[in-house]
Amino acid sequence: MPTTSDDVRWMVDKIRSLGADPIIAGGWGIDALLGRQSRDHRDLDVLLDDAAVSPVVEALQKERFMVTTDWLPVRIELSETEKDRHIDLHPLFDDGFQGFWQHGLDGARFDYPAEVITTGTIDGHVVRCLSAAKQIELHSGYDFREVDHHDIAILSLVTSSSDHE
Repeated sequence: MPTTSDDVRWMVDKIRSLGADPIIAGGWGIDALLGRQSRDHRDLDVLLDDAAVSPVVEALQKERFMVTTDWLPVRIELSETEKDRHIDLHPLFDDGFQGFWQHGLDGARFDYPAEVITTGTIDGHVVRCLSAAKQIELHSGYDFREVDHHDIAILSLVTSSSDHE
């Protein structure tokens, strides 16, 4: 069973209730840009200020989520098996210019300047998410899975429609 839009709204609300301001990335971030769900999603990818990660993990653990992957400082994934919900938290660090950066594997670094952070909607709820251009950039350097081909097609659609506005 996929992580549903109801699950996403619940997780985003839980994060916001702790005073954090999540940025949605990955498949749900792409669908937020589109303004509707285009496919099933296994998890919710969330970029989050590093200082908020521990409180969010603790709050989710109280809701029966368990850490399933701990690659901090790169990412930490939690899963709640009863409802088959998954969330992948990616800690962000202030870049000093109103943007952020994230650790990558093997010493890599991902930069998120302020202009790549935008808004989208999930079931009519406004969320911060990564721009289409940034999502396309993040879809480089690896072999695509079927969902990646789908996501690039959606990003191309989003990009071309925003070019005509």
